Amino acid sequence: MTINIGDSLPDLTLAEYSDVEGEGCSIGPNPVKLREAASGKTIALFAVPGAFTPTCSAQHVPGYLAELDALKAAGVDEVWCLSVNDPFVMGAWAREQKAVGKIRFIADGSAAFAQATGLTLDLTAKGLGLRSNRYSALVKDGLLVSLNVEGPGKFEVSDAKTLLGQARSF
Repeated sequence: MTINIGDSLPDLTLAEYSDVEGEGCSIGPNPVKLREAASGKTIALFAVPGAFTPTCSAQHVPGYLAELDALKAAGVDEVWCLSVNDPFVMGAWAREQKAVGKIRFIADGSAAFAQATGLTLDLTAKGLGLRSNRYSALVKDGLLVSLNVEGPGKFEVSDAKTLLGQARSF
């Protein structure tokens, strides 16, 4: 199954690492019920094959950090980064990228979201196992309104500027 425009986010619970207690979150990994977390919000979501990987760290995350204010001005409530990594790795990556409190780094540790959306990338031959494809999406009140899936090895349509243009048009 591949997720399509107009579909709801899968009804899954993933995890994110929190460095501070607050708003019902304890320090450490915390559950994120995706549909509940997206309810009533506009989410700029981007997914990457792996935390700390070259393109993801040097271009993808920095691009979303650079466009954060513009995305908010275009009506985006939150920016989410998903990757098939555990919440500890995602938390460390958020700290390294200086993105804590700006972008939610959500761990899809077992690739449940990637599989439920049909957006998987099999990197077993490279020793990385099943991962998420690189893509971006705009989600409004839990429904997918845009989806930009990259071709193999590409970084052309899932960048922050592309999603910002889409957010401005909705």
